[in-house]
Amino acid sequence: MADKKETPPKKNKGFGPQKPDGDFDWSKILKSVFSWGAVIIAAVIIMQYMNAGHGEAVEVDYDVYEAKLAGDQIKQITVVKSEINNYVLEIDLKTEESITVGRNTVSTDKISTIIIENIIEQQQKIWKEKGVKYNFKLESNEWFTVLISFLPWVLMIGIWVLIMRRMQGGGGAGGTKGIFNFGKSRAKLNSATGIKVTFKDVAGADEAKQELQEIIEFLKEPTKFQKLGGKIPRGVLLLGPPGTGKTLMARAVAGEAGVPFFSISGADFVEMFVGVGASRVRDLFDQGKKNAPCIIFIDEIDAVGRHRGAGLGGGHDEREQTLNALLVEMDGFEQNSGVIIIAATNRPDVLDPALLRPGRFDRQVVVDRPDVNGREGILKVHTRKIPLAAEVDLKVLAKATPGLAGAELANLVNEAALLAARQNKTTVNMDDFEDAKDKVMMGMERKSMIISDKEKKTTAYHEIGHVLVALKIPESDPVHKVTIIPRGRALGVTTYLPVDEKHTYSKDYLEATIAYALGGRAAEKIVFNSYTTGAGNDIEKATNLARKMVCEWGMSEKIGPLAMGKNEEELFLGREVTKHNDYSEKMAQEIDEEIRTIIMRGMDRAEQILNDNIDELHKLSEELLEREILDADEIHKILNGEVLPPTKRNGNNDSSSKEEEIPSHVKEMLEKKANRSSSDSNTPKENDSN
Repeated sequence: MADKKETPPKKNKGFGPQKPDGDFDWSKILKSVFSWGAVIIAAVIIMQYMNAGHGEAVEVDYDVYEAKLAGDQIKQITVVKSEINNYVLEIDLKTEESITVGRNTVSTDKISTIIIENIIEQQQKIWKEKGVKYNFKLESNEWFTVLISFLPWVLMIGIWVLIMRRMQGGGGAGGTKGIFNFGKSRAKLNSATGIKVTFKDVAGADEAKQELQEIIEFLKEPTKFQKLGGKIPRGVLLLGPPGTGKTLMARAVAGEAGVPFFSISGADFVEMFVGVGASRVRDLFDQGKKNAPCIIFIDEIDAVGRHRGAGLGGGHDEREQTLNALLVEMDGFEQNSGVIIIAATNRPDVLDPALLRPGRFDRQVVVDRPDVNGREGILKVHTRKIPLAAEVDLKVLAKATPGLAGAELANLVNEAALLAARQNKTTVNMDDFEDAKDKVMMGMERKSMIISDKEKKTTAYHEIGHVLVALKIPESDPVHKVTIIPRGRALGVTTYLPVDEKHTYSKDYLEATIAYALGGRAAEKIVFNSYTTGAGNDIEKATNLARKMVCEWGMSEKIGPLAMGKNEEELFLGREVTKHNDYSEKMAQEIDEEIRTIIMRGMDRAEQILNDNIDELHKLSEELLEREILDADEIHKILNGEVLPPTKRNGNNDSSSKEEEIPSHVKEMLEKKANRSSSDSNTPKENDSN
């Protein structure tokens, strides 16, 4: 018996399409319409009686009519045909007189009587002799008159109902967009039959899927756990970087379990009116209880679940009220049997501790960026409906895309399909995937950008400086590709391809990274004895890395294993805006000196490598200027003294086609610059900065 009491309600076992609780209530609308209609009908009847007392004609016998006609007291007669053989005479008397009707005597100047059709001609002659005016008219339909009198009221009722429906959101999806529905939840209900996503559509997150399997088993067979006294987790928090598939994972859980799925964003709870968010939370859980067992998915919960007490808005802040309502609904006095909360965020550090405690979000499932096997699985999922060439190897492509999340891999596959379609191909081959990978990871090519030969030469030596330093340091990541074709906002790009997935980084690896990051600046100094702004981003990355080595990772022998500086985040902004210095000015000076020492050591190391390999620097730079793109195999062949075969990617050939599109005055300017740069190239102390 105890097991039966704990079983969730099964009144919605079918899980068909159901109306959200936010739809406007027809019963209330009809009740209101009938009430107002009764009032209006009563008012019309009263008005009819009031008019009857003042302007209605008094019906009299035919003898009374003859007496008034003989006494010359009639002013005007209106003849109305009432029945087949009868006429009604509506008579206007010259003066108001007392008329006896039954036992009552009324004072009126209007009377009426009925005459037969046979004597109407005789009466007309008498009226002419007496000088009485008369006219004929057809009998009016009293029911039609009543309907006409009711028509304005019916129109007013209809307009009023329409306005009330609009105000209550009856015209919108879900009935939640009216001004009277501020407190209604904006969650979208997807029925069990409407969710087509399953775990077959999710790849690269095997551990996360295992964690969620118990949720599915509980929703399918709750008694299996309840018999042993087990309780299903009330909430599951999905953590991970953007694009890793947290929302897709939640939809897959709902699709596998076959239960209603409510989805809402954390930002939908917050409104400009105080108390609206809390009301929407309560309404959302009320809908969930009516459709239990079900899943409520709150995306980007950090928008409403941030740490309380931030000092913005005081204790009556709307966000805090919404969060308090959410805390109570998830684990308050009232139990939400059969309602499971799944939330997703990429900022778990800013969530309120009360939200993360057991009883609310019992499980925290990390959905991280996929490894090489996970990336291969994701690529297989997204290429199901794409015709692939036989040469396509998704394992190789997965190895060449380290650090990419599921959304980025889906974008890569889509870009490859678009590139193949532009070239009228019937299948997508490996070259399409390679070009799409370069576009996603390095940026879009800007071949139409006009670059002088001087800038090309500087860019080529800068990029080869990165390449050569990375090749000569064993701890560096292998070079994958280098190009001087502008991509994104960069004039040249060098990409590296880690051999293995790294989760921790050694000091030697970090120092090697700083050294090859500064390799471009070192090459500019050695070859041109000057610097350009192209090294700005490299210097920024190297400095940030050196600062973390000193202040966070304790990799400085002089400073020691100390954590310097405490990051303070503005809770409603979600990013680091201030840094609290909990150390002395002397220590700050030592930190700056140590950071400078690491940077200068990396710079000296890069210069030493390039000076020792100056011939290789010139050789690779010349080949890069000629070809514009070099991959790892081509770089190694050049260093081994091999001659590369001719390629269509020839900078000189491309430049000739570009010159045809360049205006004459621009062409002359570029020629002058090229001549000046070639004549000045023999001078070692030329200033080439732009």
